[in-house]
Amino acid sequence: MVTLTNTLSGKKETFHSLQPKKVTLYACGITPYDRAHIGHARSYVSFDLLYRWLQFLGYDVTYCRNYTDIDDKLLKKAQEQLGDPLRYPEIAEKIIAQYQKEMQQLNNVAPQHEPRVTTSMPLIINFIEKLIAKGNAYESNGDVYFSVRSFPEYGKLSKQKVDELRAGTRIEADEKKRDPLDFALWKKEADGTFWQSPWGWGRPGWHIECSAMASHYLGDQIDIHGGGRDLLFPHHENEVAQSEALTGKSFANYWMHNGLMRLDAEKMSKSLGNIIAIEDIFKKYDPMELRFYFLQHHYHSPMEFSFHDLDGAAKSYRRLCRVLDAVPVGTYSLAQLEAMPVTQRMLDFMREDLNSAGMLGVVFEQIDTLKDDQKLASAVKQLLHDVLGLRLKIVEEKEQEINSEMQKLIDEREAARAAKDWARADAIRDQLKAMGYEVRDKK
Repeated sequence: MVTLTNTLSGKKETFHSLQPKKVTLYACGITPYDRAHIGHARSYVSFDLLYRWLQFLGYDVTYCRNYTDIDDKLLKKAQEQLGDPLRYPEIAEKIIAQYQKEMQQLNNVAPQHEPRVTTSMPLIINFIEKLIAKGNAYESNGDVYFSVRSFPEYGKLSKQKVDELRAGTRIEADEKKRDPLDFALWKKEADGTFWQSPWGWGRPGWHIECSAMASHYLGDQIDIHGGGRDLLFPHHENEVAQSEALTGKSFANYWMHNGLMRLDAEKMSKSLGNIIAIEDIFKKYDPMELRFYFLQHHYHSPMEFSFHDLDGAAKSYRRLCRVLDAVPVGTYSLAQLEAMPVTQRMLDFMREDLNSAGMLGVVFEQIDTLKDDQKLASAVKQLLHDVLGLRLKIVEEKEQEINSEMQKLIDEREAARAAKDWARADAIRDQLKAMGYEVRDKK
């Protein structure tokens, strides 16, 4: 038995797939307008963990994760960096290539399907046409909107009532809309730009892409839909409305949301400007140390990021690598692993809503035993390698790169020390530490 926390019910539920031993999994991907950050890393490690676990249990998992490679933020970035918003594909290509490299470094298995909005336009336009035909969407001066009140169950995923919802940050009142809560499926653009549609030239709204892609690659009903908790409303709520209004079927049986990364008690996001890019973390830490750090926390819980905690995780991971480095990865069957008390406990934690933190706790309780029991060590390594996705190779120390910003701070600190301004020197040291670098003064 496997349990998963289902946002739709708000409870842990026993997992049952739509088809025996087959699972369809969809996760919302990135908008490639800027470097991916560690919040993204945590989310995709979480769903990689789910993918690996289900595969390990013998399910045939079909995994789809999209790219939102046309978006207002991308157009703005192209204007800022290249002087032309229509050069947005250049920004997207660069960011996607870097992101894919980082996912490989984190040992995330590539999904079977990674569709892009820009190459999925016929699917999206067809989906919108069908919604209009059913009376769930309407055209207004070249734009197309979904009629929220045409879907009576709107709000069931995020536990909100339509009558209590108000126009907010991402739901703006618009005279073209019949109702302020209606959201865009298609946005009108100047003739000859973007894509031609039955409603004129334009581009899709944010939410429609995932409904269209999930339906095309996985079917009208899917087993699991995942994403960060910040996507619950309005994005996932709107996906439910679009998909279920069209098909009359439950869109996803299980909705899984990973907890958000936080810095100084604030959600990490590009819009708040408080992100730490994956690329910057990898300059100091091995990717497996970051993955291990995430796995020390339950995927569903919020996670307060700190370099101090990451350092501790790195130290624990390196210890594990030293213990298991010469041990072969086991090839035991599930029944054989269940017959060993230690690996049985590890499996029990994973069955309980992907409790990787509990699983790792069992390993460190037994770490001294692993040194003397080769069979057990091999079995444990099999689970850590195959399920948690840890490479368990000895990590080499990294040279710290000193960029111009760091050098300026180091010079300022040296000047403060020379002037015996200890308060300023300590403040700069703390600033450097927050950036992930330790300063050691010469005696």
